[in-house]
Amino acid sequence: MLAHRNCFSLWLLLLLYVSGSAVRLSMFGDESRRNPAPREGDVRLFGGGVSEGRVEIYHDGKWGTVCDDGWDMAEAQVVCRQLHFPGANSVVFGKNYGKVSGPIWLDDLSCQGTESYLSKCAFTSWGATDCSHKEDVGVICETSNSSLTKSDSLHSLDNSISLSDERGQIFDSSNGCDFLILVQSASENVQDDGTQEVVGTQICAHKHILSQFPLFNASEGINNITVNVGQSCQPHVTTFIRYIYTRKADIAFSSVQCLHWLAYMFGVEELKEDTGRLFSKILPEDASFQTQVSLYKYAVETGDFVLEENCLQYLAWNYQNLTMSPAWTHISIQLLGSLLLRSDLVVPDEYVLLQTVESWIEEKGNSTPFDTQHDLLSRIRFPMIPAEALYDLEFNSSLYSSHKNLFQENLLEAYQFNMLLFTNLKSNQKFSTENDHYQTRIYTAKPWSTVITPFMTRYNNHYQYNQIQTQLNVPIHNSLIFKDNRIRWGVNVLRNQQECSNQGLRCSSFPVARLYPQERPQNQHILFRNRLLLMCQGKYICQIQDFKDNLAYISVNETQGLTFPCPDDQFSYHFVVRPGYV
Repeated sequence: MLAHRNCFSLWLLLLLYVSGSAVRLSMFGDESRRNPAPREGDVRLFGGGVSEGRVEIYHDGKWGTVCDDGWDMAEAQVVCRQLHFPGANSVVFGKNYGKVSGPIWLDDLSCQGTESYLSKCAFTSWGATDCSHKEDVGVICETSNSSLTKSDSLHSLDNSISLSDERGQIFDSSNGCDFLILVQSASENVQDDGTQEVVGTQICAHKHILSQFPLFNASEGINNITVNVGQSCQPHVTTFIRYIYTRKADIAFSSVQCLHWLAYMFGVEELKEDTGRLFSKILPEDASFQTQVSLYKYAVETGDFVLEENCLQYLAWNYQNLTMSPAWTHISIQLLGSLLLRSDLVVPDEYVLLQTVESWIEEKGNSTPFDTQHDLLSRIRFPMIPAEALYDLEFNSSLYSSHKNLFQENLLEAYQFNMLLFTNLKSNQKFSTENDHYQTRIYTAKPWSTVITPFMTRYNNHYQYNQIQTQLNVPIHNSLIFKDNRIRWGVNVLRNQQECSNQGLRCSSFPVARLYPQERPQNQHILFRNRLLLMCQGKYICQIQDFKDNLAYISVNETQGLTFPCPDDQFSYHFVVRPGYV
């Protein structure tokens, strides 16, 4: 029996060793004759040759592309090394590598350059993008000068696709397991001695597998661990342990928080990040905002920056709803402070934002220290407050007298912004276009915004629009000196190629929103960073994206979904003009 166990342990160690990297052999021949089934996270270069092409990544059973936003050599190096090239020569932007049929899987990708796989780099979520296929990125990889047919060339043999299933079988059988996990939960039943009844289950695992994660403490001489979880979480612990073996799991929304918490407790970062992204699907469901605020607190406690950002993004986009919800007066100072730092905060204007902050401080009363009040108020962008509201601020602000110095200093800054030309502002050492105080948020009050709303009925599975074309007539800048210097913007929602052709355009997908200047702006120091907001069923903002070449393509399919889901894609289009100095 002992010999059998030793033999099994040796086989398991060999299996684990092989899983660490693909086996490389010296051999003749061409690997292209072998076409293994693609695996989750695989990459390929399409349409350009052996070492060049459009970057495509395999996810959810489909090949898809990667948007070129933010790409540099760090991302290219990761792709080329994953494909076993020595490194990358260059990133290719805007090149046509042939027809594309799949989704855009990745956008806003950020790599350190040291990752083993492209899917290990930071990104928001699969399929979340505002790009079109015209922005698919390509790379050119370095190649060795030696001939590929030399006898000492290396070819990768990677059969690890079956390794996950084999490890799953090892876990399911419990053969040779040597580490006991005791899972305990307090039930609602009370025992005779007045204590709560504890119910539990046991899972037998293998130290060699769990030792990848030191928090299990599966070291020599330690043969068991006790894990205390809530009763609702107990059924999912087995799924969590099996994931450690296989790196695969089927996750329902009922289990996502339990699996995320277990991943946090035991340092399984990849699972924590993946489950963290799933929370974005449930964020819109609670109109009271209790869930969103609780999830933000939980994200901070667990150090999950992806989940924290998703919560902040939803709360910033839907800030007005938050301020009218039962959760508003209970949000933390940290949460409010984080929201006030964001430029994607959606409000009618900056004065309305100031009023909400003042009301929150007053509601809290003496529980908010003076220094904290000062810090929150200093995050208001006073130069962005409409000029007509600045004049009466001293009389209308409930906190002006208690924070007089702060208000006076910021009002002076705001008056200078509204009355001085850009060339004069630049001469002031305190002025910088990079300063947050001079950056617009997303202001939806007139005249900066307009809405195109669909009918609530369908025709041939498409929503009909009661107004598909309109105009915006706005100042070229929100500074008061430009009040009478205006620019007109054309606003369209285009639903098919015929409508695009009528505008002299060729569109790659539909629907597409268009916001375009009808005359050329004359001031070289002003740049427009316009935004399209999608309001779901008149309830919450589910997507915000910028315009590229005055167009914003709307992704409404399953693989290129919205940032936050919207049932039946019933949304209205909010167009926002955002001028700023550069």
